Amino acid sequence: GGSGIGKQLAIDLAKRGCKVYTTARNQEQAKATEQDIRQSSKSELVHCLVCELDKFSSVKSFVAAFKKKEEQLHYLVHNAGVMMCDFNKTEDGHEEQFQVNYLSPFLMTSLLQDYLKNSTPSRVLLATAPAYKLGSSTFTDCPPEDKYNTGDAYAQSKLALVLFGVTLAEKLKDADVHVHCVLPGVVNTNIYRHLPFRKSAFVAVSFAPFFWFLTKTPDDGAQTTLYALLGVSAGKTTGKIYKECAETEYADIVKDEELQKSLWKQTLEWTKVKEFGQ
Repeated sequence: GGSGIGKQLAIDLAKRGCKVYTTARNQEQAKATEQDIRQSSKSELVHCLVCELDKFSSVKSFVAAFKKKEEQLHYLVHNAGVMMCDFNKTEDGHEEQFQVNYLSPFLMTSLLQDYLKNSTPSRVLLATAPAYKLGSSTFTDCPPEDKYNTGDAYAQSKLALVLFGVTLAEKLKDADVHVHCVLPGVVNTNIYRHLPFRKSAFVAVSFAPFFWFLTKTPDDGAQTTLYALLGVSAGKTTGKIYKECAETEYADIVKDEELQKSLWKQTLEWTKVKEFGQ
C-alpha cells in the first residue's frame, strides 16, 4: 500500500467510505503508509499492518492481527508482487517469486475464507500479468539455482495465480464469494525495479522518458481492479479475467481442468493448508 497501484486502490476505496486495510514490510513503513493514505483520502478509516509475503509466518501474523480488529471482510485484493528478481530461496523453502506472487496469496485467502463467506456478497481479486500465458504446465516451488530463469519464474508464478483464481471461483461459486483475475496493464510502479534497465543508472535515466510515455500511471492502472471490485456485472458472475475495464478471454492452458486440480493439490502441500474451498 505504500506506492503504485496498491496505494491508489487504498486511496480510492477510502474516499468512497470503505474501511481499508493495506500492508507494508515493516512497522515503520506501515505507520508512514497509513498516515500518507489517510491524508490523501481525507479518511481515518485506513489501517496498515505488517505483512512480508516471502514469509508464511508473517502472512499468518497479518491475518491474526486483522481478525483481532475486524469481524467481516468484503473485498480481498491480492495486488502486491515481485517481478524477475534474482534467485532467492525463502525461509519456507520456496523460490521467492513463486511464494510472493502465488503461495502467500493462496495461504492468506485460505486463512480468510471464513470471513469472506460470512460477509457475502464478497469478492477476491488477483492481479496477474500477460506473462501468465508463457507459463508451462510443469510446476515446481523451487527450481535448482543453476536452472533458474527470472522471466520463466515470473511467468510460472502468474500462471499459478490465474489457475488458483479459476479453481477457487468454481469451489466458492455457491457461497456468493466472487473471484476474478485482473490485468492492470503496464503501469509505472516499483515492480520493475529488478529489470536490467532499472538496475543501470545510465540506462534508467536514458530511457525514463520513453518508459513514462509508454506506461500507465498508478491511478490509471488501478481502474480495471476497481471495475472488477465494484462493478455490478462482476458481482453477478465469477471466475472471469478483466483487462481495460472489460471481460476478456483466458489462455487455453488455464482451461485445463486436470492442471487446475493437480496444482491445487500440490499447493495444499506446499502451504500446509488442510482445508480450503470446502
